[in-house]
Amino acid sequence: MLTAIFILDTLYLAGAGLGAGLVVLGAALGIGKIGSSAMEAIARQPESSDKVQTAMIIASALIEGVALFAVLVCLLIATKS
Repeated sequence: MLTAIFILDTLYLAGAGLGAGLVVLGAALGIGKIGSSAMEAIARQPESSDKVQTAMIIASALIEGVALFAVLVCLLIATKS
């Protein structure tokens, strides 16, 4: 019985770690794509750089907010026991 509890606790931690890693990877890829697209847009039309930068910062902040929420959920799962 004790080993079953130990295995479940280990699976909670492994799942939470894997989930947090995937969230961070997804957020990094999303923000990288936003930055790449913004730089291409600014290179094509330099006069609209202010609008592009503002939209890029807002979108990056929204992605970071979702990523932070998901990492907190993973930490809550890890500390469930």
